[in-house]
Amino acid sequence: MSAAATPTPQKLRTRKPLTVAAVAKNLGALVLAAVFVFPVYWMFSSSLKPQHEIMTKDPVFVFTPTFENYRTATGVDLFWTYVTNSLTVTLGAVLLALVVALAASFAIARLKFRGRKGIVLVVMMAQMAPWEVMVIAMYMISRENDLLNSIPMLTLIYFVMVLPFTIWTLRGFIAAVPVELEEAAQIDGCTRGQAFRKVIFPLLAPGLMSTSLFGFITAWNEFAMILMLNKEKESQTLTLWLTQFQTAFGSDWGATMAASTLFALPVLIVFLFLQRKAVGGMTAGAVKG
Repeated sequence: MSAAATPTPQKLRTRKPLTVAAVAKNLGALVLAAVFVFPVYWMFSSSLKPQHEIMTKDPVFVFTPTFENYRTATGVDLFWTYVTNSLTVTLGAVLLALVVALAASFAIARLKFRGRKGIVLVVMMAQMAPWEVMVIAMYMISRENDLLNSIPMLTLIYFVMVLPFTIWTLRGFIAAVPVELEEAAQIDGCTRGQAFRKVIFPLLAPGLMSTSLFGFITAWNEFAMILMLNKEKESQTLTLWLTQFQTAFGSDWGATMAASTLFALPVLIVFLFLQRKAVGGMTAGAVKG
């Protein structure tokens, strides 16, 4: 057997020795993780404690859990109406933003027309603008059109809030898809719309997931608009439900923590479902294009 045919032994992988810098980095990561996780743990644990154990001066880490706070939180009037309203405006805003942003980002990334750079600049400015300064303007528009306490109007406002980021991110993903793939599909007989649907759209999954996650969190957590526009309880969402546990006799912190836990649960579920694609999608969509 020739030397060339003789199999060479694989190199043994040696573990790199721990250095002071590596240990410091790991300790720093653990400290940061503890800092970010501890408030979430305290919120959840407090939601399972009796009121007297929440208000004690000495922290209580070992306790007998109770679900009374959750019964109090979900037992308020119109609780399921708040849930329905929150899901309606959030999902409606996200779906509308995705549909409009797909068309807009495709036009910006693929088509050459006058004013294209100006549109991109306007999208960037809209993304950077704080929406809290628009509360008064939105209130006046809603009042003049008799749309106060309106779920469709609130959905439209949330749609406008999440649209700039959606356009900006999807534009990067569409620009990253080689034009040759689209041209090849057209040569094979596809129209431009069919080429987009069959070639480009399947490659946009990371971008769609990341923008959906951002839009869901933005609309789900929004407080200022709903506080000003929807005064009637039947048209309010879960963000205002969180404020209902304060009375003239004090705050029911157990029910507040239970409500906060329930309020954060949908966002956590959506994030866990989309995390693999969403994290990479936000990074890729921000730098390509």
